[in-house]
Amino acid sequence: MNQPTKFQPIEMAVERTPQSLPRRRVLAGSVSALAAAGLAGAGTTAMAQTNAAAPKPLPAYVGWKDPNSLIVHSATTIETKRHAFGSGLITPSDQLYIRNNLPAPDASILVDRDAWELVVEGVNEPRTLTLRELKSIGLETIAMVLQCSGNGRGYFPSKPSGTPWQVGAAGCVVWTGVPVRLVADALGGMSAGMAFMTGTGGEKLPDGIDPKSVIVERSVPAQAMTDAMLAWEMNGVPISLAHGGPLRLIVPGYTGVNNIKYIKRLAFTAQESEARIMSHGYRISPPGGKGDPSQPSVQEMSVKSWINGPGTDGLPVKSGLVQVHGVAFGGLHRVAKVEVSIDGGKLWNEARFSGPELGRYAWRQFVLAIRLNAGTFSLASRATDAAGNVQPQGRIENAGGYNNTSWADHAVSLTVA
Repeated sequence: MNQPTKFQPIEMAVERTPQSLPRRRVLAGSVSALAAAGLAGAGTTAMAQTNAAAPKPLPAYVGWKDPNSLIVHSATTIETKRHAFGSGLITPSDQLYIRNNLPAPDASILVDRDAWELVVEGVNEPRTLTLRELKSIGLETIAMVLQCSGNGRGYFPSKPSGTPWQVGAAGCVVWTGVPVRLVADALGGMSAGMAFMTGTGGEKLPDGIDPKSVIVERSVPAQAMTDAMLAWEMNGVPISLAHGGPLRLIVPGYTGVNNIKYIKRLAFTAQESEARIMSHGYRISPPGGKGDPSQPSVQEMSVKSWINGPGTDGLPVKSGLVQVHGVAFGGLHRVAKVEVSIDGGKLWNEARFSGPELGRYAWRQFVLAIRLNAGTFSLASRATDAAGNVQPQGRIENAGGYNNTSWADHAVSLTVA
């Protein structure tokens, strides 16, 4: 506790049973902590955005998702409703957001997943590997936050161009595949002088234009290879077409655009990619400006949290004991602490972590039990990571609306009857 508060937190143990959690799925083949996480949360009803409005129809390639948990912005941008995160840890695949820079490839690429080919370059023994061959090199599972670079863009008063995401362009998911470092080792190691790991997506490119102007190709520092993965499963099942199957490059701690879907080329390179999405796209540009290679690239995530309930489903909240809960993550670092305020950040109380820790790249559930009388409250959360970085009050203004970690922007208003 940083300073005295005007409310009294109350810690309460709550027995959870599978019967009370009908919508969460246990992740097949996961360790006991993951199984516990799969049972830890349940979606509630609809968000305050409205309970009554019928959801927009989903595009065909994501028709298997839950429309009541999603906001359809466009065919390639679909957001998870804030209430749909529930109080659990792992985001079910049918509720996970969608952000594609290009239309998904034809579903025929999934007919024989193991035949998918990946070109590996910038190693001492470059070659093309099939997914079947990759599976023979190694096998690991990692839980991590997948978050669009523009998550929180909707809170920018300048209204940057792009999807006005609130909190729902993110999720905590579990990937299974082969570590990139093992693939590099199997091919004689990374060549000397290679400073970047570059991934190229396998989307079909429009005809008649320069491929570099539209291709999804991103470079991250070569040291990201340490925990990077070539994944073929998400949440215990083969990766869907919508989320980058049959093979996706996973770079834990980095924003979603750096986690290349349908990866067809993995190269260790001396220079960053010259593709426009790398050289000019996803750059931290001043308001009103345009991206260029001199500006910082949107890559690592930083410490962030938000509150998911109560009240985000639009249902009334009664006075008395209330469980304020949400999620927090640190990007490249573990989350060390989360504080909660009910008065818009004037006074703070430390929350407790309420679920298992699945590694430094996954988010943590937090909860603060408090008694609230009738009234209106401004609920905010503020996370601190293991390196001592504290979630800031304000956003960094930029033309693209990227990397919004402001706790003030992510606060929610709660009316208690």
